[in-house]
Amino acid sequence: MTPRLVATDLDGTLLDPDGKVSDRTREVLLAVEALGVPVVFVTGRPIRWMDELWTDVGGHGLAICSNGGIVYDVATHTVRNALTVPRDTALAVANTLRKAVPGTFFALEKTGGFAREEGFMGRHREPLGIPTGPLESIFDDTVVKLLAIHHEIGPETYWRRAEELVGTQLEVTWSSSFSLLEMSARGVTKATTLARLCDELSIDAADVVAFGDMPNDVPMLEWAGTSYAMENAHPAVRRVADHVAPGNADDGVATTLARLFAL
Repeated sequence: MTPRLVATDLDGTLLDPDGKVSDRTREVLLAVEALGVPVVFVTGRPIRWMDELWTDVGGHGLAICSNGGIVYDVATHTVRNALTVPRDTALAVANTLRKAVPGTFFALEKTGGFAREEGFMGRHREPLGIPTGPLESIFDDTVVKLLAIHHEIGPETYWRRAEELVGTQLEVTWSSSFSLLEMSARGVTKATTLARLCDELSIDAADVVAFGDMPNDVPMLEWAGTSYAMENAHPAVRRVADHVAPGNADDGVATTLARLFAL
């Protein structure tokens, strides 16, 4: 059956190892959309890391950002829907992790930007003027993702420990090569937001093809009717996917879509 909607992760999946959209991938995406099939970018990235990509991917359509926390209208550059993290829950989770895993520091992804604690130092250089202070003072009602970082514990060990401690309060996942946890409101994942969007478009899960490479993609791949793990995917992703696509360095998404749609 030819898919009625394409859902694809970005980093490690659609984008090449330099984080770019190849000419081949751009051509295939536009050809798929010309057939009337929506292509939805489903990413852990915040909106602020997406600006450079909109032109490359056509400058229109919808994107699901922050692991399902935001549905973004690309053409109008507006947030269509935001699923925020409850303040009391987030602060309780932070308190639990600080006590159980000393050396944990936090930051916040919001619908309109980023804020961090003094000790939070990620691997991306942030612009000057980022709001910085105690978590209680920088938290507001626009937070869609609570980030936690640790500089000494391995990422999978850190993730499993956090899942054990606070997994019933927030959705805990990771998509980085280092120990950066991404926590959304309970029940908010790439899969749940994609399912809600597909309901609005009257598209069944069976008619969706999805691509991913990291653990935060697992719920989406399990939900979609047809799923592909990239050749370079984390083992947990390859275990749940229906198929394996060529790696992101080899335009794996484009190659697979060209076959599925006979392009």
